[in-house]
Amino acid sequence: MSKSAFNGLKVIEYAQLAAGPYCTKLLADLGAEVIKIEPPRIGDAARRRGPFLNDVPHPERSGLFFYLNTNKLGITLDITTQAGRKVFHQLVRDSDVLVEDTTPGTMDGLGLGYETLSELNPRLIMTSITPFGQDGPYSKYKSYPLNTYHSSSLGVILSMIMPDETPMPTKGYGFLGEYDAGLNAATATMAALYGRLFSGEGQHIDISKQESLISLERVEIGMFANNERGSTVWVQYMVGGLQQCKDGYVMITLGGDHHWKGLIELLGNPEWAFDPKLEDEGAKYMYAPEINVHIAEWLKDYTREELYHRSQALNCPIGMVTTVEDLAASEQLRERDFFVELEHPQMGKLKCPTTPYHFSRTPARYGRAAPTLGQHNQAILGERLGYTQEELVRMRGGGVI
Repeated sequence: MSKSAFNGLKVIEYAQLAAGPYCTKLLADLGAEVIKIEPPRIGDAARRRGPFLNDVPHPERSGLFFYLNTNKLGITLDITTQAGRKVFHQLVRDSDVLVEDTTPGTMDGLGLGYETLSELNPRLIMTSITPFGQDGPYSKYKSYPLNTYHSSSLGVILSMIMPDETPMPTKGYGFLGEYDAGLNAATATMAALYGRLFSGEGQHIDISKQESLISLERVEIGMFANNERGSTVWVQYMVGGLQQCKDGYVMITLGGDHHWKGLIELLGNPEWAFDPKLEDEGAKYMYAPEINVHIAEWLKDYTREELYHRSQALNCPIGMVTTVEDLAASEQLRERDFFVELEHPQMGKLKCPTTPYHFSRTPARYGRAAPTLGQHNQAILGERLGYTQEELVRMRGGGVI
């Protein structure tokens, strides 16, 4: 069997919910050994977030936790105890990467900051993911995903493409912003691993969720920073945008006059489209609400599939808005084995989405479901680190594991 790209890479994860676990999930799917550390008894907060199997809340039946923690080993450890920190040090000595998401200063206060850990392991790459970064006036602010998302202005920009006359701030679905931060963290971690090949030394990576989300809209924020006027004026008068059709929604995004011509041809060259007031490209945006009424009236008789193929032939960018149900039933995704079946001790066999990339020589792996709480304590602490059964029982009784 072919080895995966990160076969042999050892990662420790001390993070909860979405951003940190998604970062390490990406590494684990590429073959890295990820040891996920959870607080004893309560575990990762994601275990208490839905959706739950059969809509019955249970810490071992969270779909969110299941997705974020495939291919990982799981142990419990209280690193605020002296015994817990000793175990943590042992794990760090033999690891390549540590991903953590505690408030800035927390790890230093426990004697587990980068300066201390790098003395134990100079090759260690420590990736710290926080809402606003390790420094600055906001660094120690608490923030939920909703707060972080709106700290980036993405909520306002997203609302401008909605069909409402008065755009209101909104938020990407679920933990979308957290996944974006996790992806950035994984990318930065891989870059640091590449750099280590040449320097032989690790480094500390400071990931700001706010800056990760801002970076997704560099054009918009760059425009405002230079002339104090972004694209907000004309974006809220977008021609087309999100539109309802016969069996759902489509998204129309025009990038210039050639797209406008394609759209008008798609609509059958209606008389209103040749009004002299619409000759100027900028004027089309000013009259967008009026134009969109005509577009909506025509679209209602066609399906997403029909609109997509007809518009593509006319060089008019119209995309189908697909639902989760659409994707689960997609012939395209089934043909590419995007969904795999994993067996979980509590949930049984479940289909799980995989990776958006296929490697010809170092394939991604999907062979292990998310761990139950403390599932690999014996394997990691006992068999690997050498703790005896008596010591493990004593640590468990004392709340260390």
